[in-house]
Amino acid sequence: MANAPVKLIAANRRARFDFQLMERFEAGIVLTGTEVKSLREGKLNLGDSYCAIDRQGGVYLNDAHISAYRHGTHGNHDPLRARKLLLNRREIRRLQQRIREKGLTLIPTRMYFKRGLAKVEIALARGKRQYDKRETIKRRDTQRETDRHLA
Repeated sequence: MANAPVKLIAANRRARFDFQLMERFEAGIVLTGTEVKSLREGKLNLGDSYCAIDRQGGVYLNDAHISAYRHGTHGNHDPLRARKLLLNRREIRRLQQRIREKGLTLIPTRMYFKRGLAKVEIALARGKRQYDKRETIKRRDTQRETDRHLA
């Protein structure tokens, strides 16, 4: 299936500003029932989240806030728990090698439903310096000005 319909849940808009995104990967995610129901309501914040690889080679999404399901009972999930990401073993090995390079990290850029399954797009990224961020703001402002003059 070339292009399956995708329903965006949330995007980490700050990621493009704070990081230089290099490579992107699509990963499945292990969720509980109440987490899926909260995601279907759009109750997700990827703002401060990041991914980490443990010693056994598992990739985890940390600090992603999925709000507690409002119709849930005492069995509701912990909003900030670490969630396992499902990646190919070859992809995990490649990510481990790239993360060992200086300054690279894994961050989630967006989460969406694809064919009914929750997916996370993670990106290999390098943090931007303060002057790079100022450069991005300046470029965006000049583009906005030229668009305004052309319209």
